[in-house]
Amino acid sequence: MDYKKSKAPVDTVTRNIMDLCQDTGNIYETVAIISKRANQISMEIKQDLSKKLQEFASYNDTLEEVFENREQIEISRYYEKLPKATLLATQEYIEGNVFWRDPSKDKELL
Repeated sequence: MDYKKSKAPVDTVTRNIMDLCQDTGNIYETVAIISKRANQISMEIKQDLSKKLQEFASYNDTLEEVFENREQIEISRYYEKLPKATLLATQEYIEGNVFWRDPSKDKELL
C-alpha cells in the first residue's frame, strides 16, 4: 500500500455508518475488518520508519555527545503528519481496496 499517496483525510471525518456496512450487512463486522487493516498499515508504517531511522543510529554510550540530525527530524515530522492508520484503512475500505473473507460463510458454500 502506498500510504504516501493516499487520499485519506488527515483529520477525523464524520461518516454515515449505514454506508460503511452495505458490503457486509453488519457494522461490527465492518469495524473488525477496518481495524485489522489498520493494524496491518500501522505495522507497515512502523517498520518503514524504523528502517529509515536505522541509518541515523549511533552506538555511542556517552551522554555528552548528543547530536540533532536535521534529516532525522524531518523524517519524523513527515511520519507524524501522515493520516492515522485507522483513517487510511477506512479510506481503503470505502474505495473497495480491502479484500476480506468470512470463513464461516465459506463453509456454507461448500
